[in-house]
Amino acid sequence: MSTYYLTTPIYYPNAKPHIGTAFCTIGSDVQARYRRLQGYDTFFLTGLDENSLNVERQARNQGKDPQDYCDEMAEFFRDLWERLNISHDGFIRTTEEHHKHAARLLLQKCYDAGDIYKGTYAGWYCLPCEAFYADDDLVDGKCPVHDAEPEWTEEENYFFALSKYQDRLLAFYEEHPESVLPDFRRNEVVNMVRGELRDFSISRANKTWGIPVPFDEEQVIYVWFDALTNYITGVGYGRDDEQFARYWPADAHVIGKDIIRFHCVYWPAMLMSAGVPLPTTVWAHGWIMFRGLKISKSRGTDVDPFDMVDEFGADAVRFYLMREIPFDQDGIFSWESFYNRYNADLANDLGNLVHRTTSMLARYFDGVLPAPGGETALDASLRDTAQSAIEGAEQGLESWDLDAALDSIWTLVTRANQYIEENAPWELAKAPDQRERLGTVLYNVTEAVRILALLLGPYIPQTADAMLDRLGEPPLAAGVWQHGLEWGSLTPERTVTTGKPLFPRLEVPEFSEST
Repeated sequence: MSTYYLTTPIYYPNAKPHIGTAFCTIGSDVQARYRRLQGYDTFFLTGLDENSLNVERQARNQGKDPQDYCDEMAEFFRDLWERLNISHDGFIRTTEEHHKHAARLLLQKCYDAGDIYKGTYAGWYCLPCEAFYADDDLVDGKCPVHDAEPEWTEEENYFFALSKYQDRLLAFYEEHPESVLPDFRRNEVVNMVRGELRDFSISRANKTWGIPVPFDEEQVIYVWFDALTNYITGVGYGRDDEQFARYWPADAHVIGKDIIRFHCVYWPAMLMSAGVPLPTTVWAHGWIMFRGLKISKSRGTDVDPFDMVDEFGADAVRFYLMREIPFDQDGIFSWESFYNRYNADLANDLGNLVHRTTSMLARYFDGVLPAPGGETALDASLRDTAQSAIEGAEQGLESWDLDAALDSIWTLVTRANQYIEENAPWELAKAPDQRERLGTVLYNVTEAVRILALLLGPYIPQTADAMLDRLGEPPLAAGVWQHGLEWGSLTPERTVTTGKPLFPRLEVPEFSEST
């Protein structure tokens, strides 16, 4: 069985997760669920980056021990991922002993390879993103990501000889164009590496919080070297050779565009130094913008995903973010667009399609699915649309064009609703000699609903299972896309139930310009 290993970035637990964090994790979960439905042996890793100065300061500002603080914050992330039906296989925390061992092991290998040396660092340090910046990196004297005043830092550290890897990195990008996606992000990375490639600090003289450097206990490992190691730690590096060989190299690291330097320059160079194979792809998604600014805890431009799930349900949140926000570009969150998407797409289009289909089966066939008769041009059009939707969904998911995949799926939602209107089952039911035709129409639209449930499984899994349950089908299972998407697979003479509307319409509030 083929394997598929993907990761989210590990998140700072300096505050509860926000909607931008949820966006990245949901997009990754869509891909993980898609791969499982295809039959891949899938491993999906997420977790927390806890060994940072940022987290330590936040804990001490609240009068808490850093480990106690991290333990408390970890529960918020676990809770949200459970609420959002995130299907992760691993949740790594960088304060775990097996991760500390792996981080020290990787650093020691880089040291043994001659790529670590001691020097003095003097420069700007941005606490929110835990990154060092030169003067020319700053924008009006502030961090280009967080718009925060950096701190001037001078201390003796260990450095990784990144400059030695310029040619090898450029050759890698050339030989493996899929290594950084989308393509325009790879171009950014190539230009970054072709410029001045500076060696970077891999330790801090902070002895109170962090992982000690294996060859100098007076220093702790710089958070980014430590954090990046989680991707191999999570699948057994230094602990379980069999699991590591099974899943590594990773098929996809999913990250935000603001951390491509760490993942696409530092990380491959570190792995080259340590003699570890490189991941296949780093996919860098855009930012969610709200009220004209990037979603950010530090900037105060935040949307609470806990409240959203509580009010609207997990699938409504998942669907909106994947349908409205492109995964490769920046996108805009607004409450107005959320209500519009919910009512138009989920309540009117999908929810109404399922409800009217099952209701007509109950009304005209006592809830028992009839066998189809001869095929007409309208029937063939619905079947062809289903096939096109399947192909478009697969193409979009393979290329991480997650909203385009949903667009393809929605062509079948739209066509199925049109098919009902064109065939007017309520009129066919009035004519005894149209009984077979009525059965054919209702069979076909029910089959469209079944296929839609499978296609929507990666995006709105609870709803997909509810749709299948109403059709008397088992819930989503690994490998079902390999054999279950063939038109006509729904067997007749089964009992179909109606149930409550999947997505009751929402009353739309009045919106202000700031909403």
